[in-house]
Amino acid sequence: MARKANTDGADSAENAGRLKQIALTYKMTRRTDPKVGLVVAGVGIVTFGVFLAIGFLIGHPVYAGILGFVLAFLAMAIIFGRRAEGAAFGQMEGQPGAAAAVLDRVGRGWTTTPAVAMNRSQDVVHRAVGKAGIVLVAEGNPNRVKSLLAAEKRRMARIVVDVPVHDIIVGDGEGQVPLKKVRTTMLKLPRILTGPQVTAANDRLRAMGDLMSNMPLPKGPMPKGMRMPRGGKMR
Repeated sequence: MARKANTDGADSAENAGRLKQIALTYKMTRRTDPKVGLVVAGVGIVTFGVFLAIGFLIGHPVYAGILGFVLAFLAMAIIFGRRAEGAAFGQMEGQPGAAAAVLDRVGRGWTTTPAVAMNRSQDVVHRAVGKAGIVLVAEGNPNRVKSLLAAEKRRMARIVVDVPVHDIIVGDGEGQVPLKKVRTTMLKLPRILTGPQVTAANDRLRAMGDLMSNMPLPKGPMPKGMRMPRGGKMR
């Protein structure tokens, strides 16, 4: 009995947490998309109304109404998810590291490494490895990131010579990919590598290291007033 009570309590807490998350997502979305509530409600009402009308025409309004209610709820969830995602991309766009956040949401089968290359102007290149090969995603000034991409390709060429490399420059200009389309663009790339080949490529790239893992950082908190010595290394 106690075990059942604990299970019921855990389920209730989980449901409450899920509802709270949905409410927070709705508030965030509404900041950039004030009509999200009206649109989602409209989709639900129209979907339910159409199925209910069909039910009256065929003489089964109850069954059609139940089906319409379920499909209306599903349609509302899909539309809300898309608009929430669009709002999230809108808030991230233009902020440093936005592309890295998008790469974290690409999905299974991809291993992402943020900030494998960066310059003093904070232009940055991120890396993702999957069955489509290696994808370098650059964000920052289009002219400057081209040199960053070229340098990173030369660096990888010594380690992974048999893996296709794609590059994406995030932006709205010609030849660039908008932030909200980065994930879709990556998923459309042809899958060429097998699972073992992806694993081997990841192992070789990890052995090569990246900017964040190679960056020398002192252990513990840095004393106040301490400056980085010339050459950029802490001793």
